[in-house]
Amino acid sequence: MGDAAGIGPEIIAKAYQMYPAAVQNSFVVGDVATMRRATRIVANAGRSALAVARIATAQEVLQVPPKCIPVYQIGEQLEASKVPWGRVNAAAGRLAGQSVLWAADAALRGEISALVTAPLHKEALHAAGAPFDRFPGHTELLQERTARHLGKPATLVPVRMMLANDELRTVLTSIHVSLADAINAVTFDNVLETLSITHHALQELLGRAPRIAVAGLNPHAGEGGMFGREELNVIEPAIRAAKALGYNASGPWAPDTIFMRARRTSGRDREFDVVVAMYHDQGLIPVKYLGVEKGVNVTLGLPLVRTSPDHGTAFDIAGTGCADPSSLMEALRMARSLCRPAVS
Repeated sequence: MGDAAGIGPEIIAKAYQMYPAAVQNSFVVGDVATMRRATRIVANAGRSALAVARIATAQEVLQVPPKCIPVYQIGEQLEASKVPWGRVNAAAGRLAGQSVLWAADAALRGEISALVTAPLHKEALHAAGAPFDRFPGHTELLQERTARHLGKPATLVPVRMMLANDELRTVLTSIHVSLADAINAVTFDNVLETLSITHHALQELLGRAPRIAVAGLNPHAGEGGMFGREELNVIEPAIRAAKALGYNASGPWAPDTIFMRARRTSGRDREFDVVVAMYHDQGLIPVKYLGVEKGVNVTLGLPLVRTSPDHGTAFDIAGTGCADPSSLMEALRMARSLCRPAVS
């Protein structure tokens, strides 16, 4: 469900209202009272309110009648008066974190086919305290939960974030760290690991080896060492090692042009299937510029399917009824394309 004070509940309610066929056999993990409040917001925006049904198991979703939102309740129901729209709230952060953990465990047990996460608020997650204050966001939380399930340290369950839409895909070498730390994370091992995760994930998605373009770190990809030597000393050796493993990787390419070459438009096909970016903003700005309503966040490297919308909690418009569910629907569509049937 995401953060109860943000737009997550509202876009979920709109999804069930506007796209009933697309949400079939899906259910909400979160809070019944919050979802009922969201249905009223949607109704106030000119749509009739849907019923909300509490379910006790994932399998019960198959018996829920049409025009009804099934919700698996996490803990006690929230009091709406104590969770105002658009404000950081520890209770909302705790519920969001607990919902992610429950859904991750269900996916790892094979009870659900995929996990689509509505936006949570990182400050609210931290305000919730232990254990959630140790994680920058969903991705790191899911990584540790998966590692616990597999009986491994989190460092042995590497994950990467892919942002994708119909025009462009990009995978990040580092995720939620400072720019200074992101530069330090451009190491041979990290770049090669990113290429490996990208290759295997996209090969499964596309049914063939993906064409991977690797962006440089520095302007003009270092210009032969004039503007930095990371390309020569780190990125190029990692690409050579990836090629030796059979990956179709090339670069490093100038970061200011490679995303255009990897973009598919109505006038031409993409030259590359994906761009491996060296840090968060380098990869996310091009995708989000094409429209956050079309973008999907996909976590690569986990033994479960997880997608999410390419936007945040939008506290500034939460509770107004004007939030757009398009990115959520794209995330759901992507999850269905990636998932295998759950164990019945």
